[in-house]
Amino acid sequence: MRKKIYVHVADDHKIVIDGVIAVLHTDKDIGISGYSLTGKEVTNWFDNPKNRADVLILDITMPIVDGIGVLKHFKKNGIKQKVIILSSYDDIKIVQEMLTLGCKGYLTKDSAGEFIIDAIKAVAKGDQYFSPNIQKELLKVLSGQTVPDGDLPEEFLIESLSERELEVLRLITKQYSTTEIADALCLGISTIDSHRKNLLKKLKVKNSVGLAMYAVKHKLV
Repeated sequence: MRKKIYVHVADDHKIVIDGVIAVLHTDKDIGISGYSLTGKEVTNWFDNPKNRADVLILDITMPIVDGIGVLKHFKKNGIKQKVIILSSYDDIKIVQEMLTLGCKGYLTKDSAGEFIIDAIKAVAKGDQYFSPNIQKELLKVLSGQTVPDGDLPEEFLIESLSERELEVLRLITKQYSTTEIADALCLGISTIDSHRKNLLKKLKVKNSVGLAMYAVKHKLV
């Protein structure tokens, strides 16, 4: 008799959890081992030695502790858990970050219904699994091709900014000119221009007004 694969599902939307569980119930080899609505619930559940799941289905954007925080908690505490990320974000940079933190699979939510059972079975036996669109982008990266930006969580965008870029962003928000920023930070004008261009690209805004609005919205000033 084939051993059943037990799955814990974590997402901040109960309707998503219910949908995932409904799909999993169509396969007799997969069982449900609870669910969580916040990242904190996930870490508490797995910290309890009485709880066990072969595979964790984990969303990135969750309250209290996000999916990145969950993976960092596992890594810090030596919890060897097989994790599949299920997310609406498809930017290859977030996929690479999740792999670095130890996830074994990555599915975008629009492909979950079709591929989640195959993903669970693959990851449960020690393989990696990616939805086709993610796999395609990863192969491009490995072959040195340029990959277009996809959707990223705001927290990831902010964390990608260097301390110097944050300094420049705060001064832009205070309406400093390029020359004034260069003087304040003891840097050359060309260096400030480079930081400004990087900020526009990373934060996906068109001008200094957009940068200032972004900084205020996300409480960076």
